[in-house]
Amino acid sequence: MYLPLEKGTVWYQPKFLSDEESALLWQELETCIPWKQEPIVLFGKEIMQPRLTCWAGLPEAKIRYSGIVMNPEPFTPILNNLRLRLNEVLQINFNGALLNYYRNGKDSMGWHADNEAYQGKNPTISSISLGAARRFDLKSKTDTGEKPISILLEHGSLLVMAGATQEHYKHQVPNTKTDLGARINITFRRILY
Repeated sequence: MYLPLEKGTVWYQPKFLSDEESALLWQELETCIPWKQEPIVLFGKEIMQPRLTCWAGLPEAKIRYSGIVMNPEPFTPILNNLRLRLNEVLQINFNGALLNYYRNGKDSMGWHADNEAYQGKNPTISSISLGAARRFDLKSKTDTGEKPISILLEHGSLLVMAGATQEHYKHQVPNTKTDLGARINITFRRILY
């Protein structure tokens, strides 16, 4: 399913992973990933990220994210198999993945665009969701009166943002007071050197 955008391309595929694949991946990520909660600088203030994160990738895929230099953890076997599958499906050589662990509805990701220089112009970001379904919002960077597009990211789903999406849109996973279970999100990326 393609989202109705004037610029950029975003498509969503529920059940990209089978229930069995999703369960195995969840188990591996929850138990084998060295999750961290690190401080970030936001509007000149240092705050703790409202979620746990881990940067995984090939050895050379080092990044700087919100003032943090992140050296990649090695891909786990199942995570690497998923990366290779997405490389084949999307014809992109993903070499890194930002993993986010949302422990409950209070954990979130605010409005942002994934437009870091190390990803090049018009990057393709491939996002796998596991666990509790969470709302994903997308809105234009320039049209402040435009209502955001919202979609529910379900267990085992794939969301792909490509083309000029990061140039023209911002996205978020907002917090909620609703009592939600945990969610793990994997955003595969191609890091340029």
